[in-house]
Parts: sequence; structure tokens; C-alpha cells
Amino acid sequence: MGPAVAVRPVTLDAAGVALSALLAGPAAGGDPRALVVAVHGGGMTARYFDAPACPGLSLLRLGAALGYAVLAVDRPGYGASAAALPRGLPLAEQTPLLRAAVAGYAARHPTGAGVFLLAHSFGGKLALSLAAHAGDGDRLLGVDVSGCGRRYAPGVDPGAAGRRADRRRNWGPLRLYPPATFRTGAAVVAPVPEREAADLARGPELFARIAPRVRVPVRLTFAEHERWWEHGGAEPAAMAACFTAAPRVVVDRRPDAGHNLSLGWAARAYHLGALAFLEECLVPAAVSRR
Repeated sequence: MGPAVAVRPVTLDAAGVALSALLAGPAAGGDPRALVVAVHGGGMTARYFDAPACPGLSLLRLGAALGYAVLAVDRPGYGASAAALPRGLPLAEQTPLLRAAVAGYAARHPTGAGVFLLAHSFGGKLALSLAAHAGDGDRLLGVDVSGCGRRYAPGVDPGAAGRRADRRRNWGPLRLYPPATFRTGAAVVAPVPEREAADLARGPELFARIAPRVRVPVRLTFAEHERWWEHGGAEPAAMAACFTAAPRVVVDRRPDAGHNLSLGWAARAYHLGALAFLEECLVPAAVSRR
């Protein structure tokens, strides 16, 4: 992993709403090669991307070791903004706030070649919504989403997200995670805000509306034991076909993993794959500067 990486808390201004976040800068110092903005799913927090049970699985630490700045944001209704937004916000209202927060950060800090979104579950819908609304000034390089698809799996009740009774769907087999994951769970989990939860049933509708407007490369990753979303048979090709304006779409599967991919033993392999996809997104940006 190279030099030790420091992860520190920061506060972002999202159009007047304070959002808490975790930031890891390049381990070797200097300007980052790009900025990775990590967006957590429903019922999680930014700590999801720091794997408190096993720091060697942390996206923040890995990305910084590879020369990126990684900014994991507590979405509106979580972390520092929970008191101001106790009922949370639906996707449409989260989108401009997170876009403002990222733009504000980028205006004050170097972001290298641009911004790459890496998101999980409901955060994946938000990342795709950000991409759909992005302009040239956002300098968006690409989007990597895990645990978020086009159609719910048969029998799924979207309202069950975060319920204790639906633990198997949220996690998959517990052997896929370091044992300490469930002793340190309070560090990464949080209640799903009411207004956000009301948006869950609209997941397929939101995907269909947003996907055709995304104009950057997209990678969708599904864990082997993903139980929220359809991802077998012809579904990967059908999902990819929805991104009619994206220059490239990749649908990948990660073996020996459950829905909470960035907390499991497979997290490092997944993160390396996501950052490899970012490397591929950097190539056209480098060529265009020649």
C-alpha cells in the first residue's frame, strides 16, 4: 500500500446545507491524479468506504495510495445534515445539493484530470442522476456503481431496505465479511430517512429516466450474492442498452461477495477494478490534451 494514508473528516457546503465527509489525499503528497467522490447507499454512511473492521479493504486508503484524492460524502439526511434534514430528501432534491458540494470542493482544491463518481446501492441512483445533470464544467470522467440495477429481483419489497428482518438480502452470507464487521456496524450504518425511503419503490422508473441522459463511461458491478436486483441472463445487456448516450458501458460481476461489497473480503478486488476503470477513463482525457 506504500506510505501511510491519513483519513480526515471535512465539511462541505451543499448550497447552504453542511454535509460531513471523509477525505484521503494522495499518500505521497502533491496534487491528486483525479478526485474520486464516493457516495454511500441507503442506511449507510461515508464510513462504508473506509471499512472500519479491516482498513486494508478501505477505498479511501487504496485510492490515496494510488495517487487519487478520495472524498466519501454523507448524503443529505445522513451525518452532519441529519439534524437539519430529519426526514431526508428524495433523489431529485439530493442531486443539486451533492452537485453543489462537489463543485464547491473542486473550486478550492486540485482535482487533477477531473471527477470520478463511485457509488453503492441508492447512492448509485444519485451518482447516475449527478451524471445525467453534469455539464462540461463538472469535469466528470465516469461513473462506477455497485449494488444498483434496473429492476428489482422477484419478490423484493423496496420498503424492506434497512429492516433487520431483511438482513440476508442486505448482506448475503455473513462469511463474506470480516467477523469484526458486525461488531463495528454502528460506525457505518444509519436509519434510512423517511423521504428517501419513499423513493425506493420508484427505483426502476428513476433508472429508466436517468440512464439515457448519462454521457460518460459507466460501470455497473453486481455481487455474486446480490439479492436486491436482477442481474442474470439477458439483464446485463438490457441495462447497458439503457445508456444510449454513454460512450462505454461495462456490466461486471464480483464472485464471493454480497450486496455491501465495499465491506466484504472482496472489497479490495472490487475497488481495484473500479479504479482500473477510472484509469481507462483517464486515457481519453490525456489524449485530448496532446
